[in-house]
Amino acid sequence: MQDTLKFQKGNIRMVAHRGLSGIETENTALSFVAAGNRSYFGIETDVHATSDGKLVIIHDDSTARISNTDLNVEKTPMNVLQDIKLKDREDGAERNDIRLISLDDYIKICKRYGKVCVLEIKNPFEKAMLVETVHTISERDYLDNVIFISFYIENLLTLRSLTPKTQKLQFLCGELSSDMIKLLVDNRIDVDIHYPTLLSHPEYMEKFREGGLEVNAWTCDNLNDAEKLKALGVDFITSNILE
Repeated sequence: MQDTLKFQKGNIRMVAHRGLSGIETENTALSFVAAGNRSYFGIETDVHATSDGKLVIIHDDSTARISNTDLNVEKTPMNVLQDIKLKDREDGAERNDIRLISLDDYIKICKRYGKVCVLEIKNPFEKAMLVETVHTISERDYLDNVIFISFYIENLLTLRSLTPKTQKLQFLCGELSSDMIKLLVDNRIDVDIHYPTLLSHPEYMEKFREGGLEVNAWTCDNLNDAEKLKALGVDFITSNILE
């Protein structure tokens, strides 16, 4: 049976990227349960808004890569999206038991297994949809166990206004300007950085630490590179297969 690659992580908090996507179909109940049954600190996933204002778990803007359909997620209602059979990770065949799930389903699984939710807001969300996202999580009494991440700083600034001061937020990024680092520090938004960028610019770590920012490195599947990140002192590593 295929298993994870074990990493002597020390104090690093490991995050399963799109669930345990190195073994199971990404962003599905299967991948989330697989991560839940292992030692991961958190389970990362991606959320989109559907045409009827629901919140669905999927990475891409379209269903084309993960199924034999090609539907624009944000222009399609939830019930249609959940009727789609997704492809098996190994052979690409459709499976009746692999479907898209809702944000609420994802939260339930993370809560059942005691994992922190690392939730990426994929596209720019209207404030009303961010309110709905927070509400959905709060209904499960799990907001304290969620880290919101996004490439869109506007999403995170709005979430900062909607959530408690202690809410964990991380800005997804590659290279960063001094102005952006200051904005993150001023708004208590941590960093989720492309790991090769961090290895190329180790001087970033000093700036992040000076600002009191925690650092997540995405998405590292190489043990040697993970050791380098450990030596730099990152707080989190997000991975498809390292545990």
